[in-house]
Amino acid sequence: MDKNIYISIVVPLYNEESSLKELVERIKLVLIQLGQEYEIVFIDDGSTDRSAAVIEEMCRSDSHIKFLQLRKNYGKAAALAAGFEAVEGLFVVTMDADLQDDPKEIIPLVEKLQKGYDLVSGWKKIRHDPLSRRLASKVYNFFTSMFSGIYLHDFNCGLKAYRQNVVKTIKIYGELHRYLPVLAHRSGFRVTEMVVTHHPRKHGKSKYGFARYLRGAFDLMTVTFLTKYQKRPLHLFGGLGLTFFVTGFIISAFLSFQKIFYRVNLSNRPLLFLGVLLIIVGIQFFSIGLLGEMYTASRPHNETYIIKKRIGWKD
Repeated sequence: MDKNIYISIVVPLYNEESSLKELVERIKLVLIQLGQEYEIVFIDDGSTDRSAAVIEEMCRSDSHIKFLQLRKNYGKAAALAAGFEAVEGLFVVTMDADLQDDPKEIIPLVEKLQKGYDLVSGWKKIRHDPLSRRLASKVYNFFTSMFSGIYLHDFNCGLKAYRQNVVKTIKIYGELHRYLPVLAHRSGFRVTEMVVTHHPRKHGKSKYGFARYLRGAFDLMTVTFLTKYQKRPLHLFGGLGLTFFVTGFIISAFLSFQKIFYRVNLSNRPLLFLGVLLIIVGIQFFSIGLLGEMYTASRPHNETYIIKKRIGWKD
């Protein structure tokens, strides 16, 4: 690892050829002010336009620019994971390639890290998005804060700053990139947020639709499970199983008492079937928990992406 690199800029992208050269110029204007060694890492997530060709051309003329091309479109989480694996900077800043994130925020974000925080998440307080997206985002952020235990205004902002040990520690896949602050918080890192500038999109169109918020709800459940019960799934499923089993046992014991001492006919009592059902469900939850424990102890740790091309690193 090159220990001289002070800051790494990580830019995942998909079909953003029109924005790339302007983005690099704006980033370099900011980073030159720092007077420190830097790298700009682009991760092409299977673009079908000329994004890869544009980046390769910039790599040939500037050694600070590095390039990872994924073999297909794996999604933003995989692109970020690949970038996090490759970066060498003491501080890492992620930003989108569509020019809506302002590179001028890089220095304030890093200064926030220098005050002792491990992750600084951008907050697009004034957003240049349609009303429907802004309202959906507010609902999404409200419920994420409520269920995650960490209050932020904008979990999904692509502009974030990290200390290197955060990006090297946290593993993301699927669409868990939007929950990086939650994962970091649950791992014991200090997380905060900072208001950042949000610009209107200049080129192309958004790659996200309303469906991502629905997927986000499922991802929130995934994050809650992974951060609380990943290494102890029996604590979750065992607790549910015990609740169902004990409830079913009490119902069955009560009905058995009535049958034995009061000769009550149970053939037409729906409560009998409920008691038996709860006992069965309780045992099933216990079984799921035990299987989860066995899987957790033996699961492999495989990458979720394949890198097609790698430019800018010394082999």
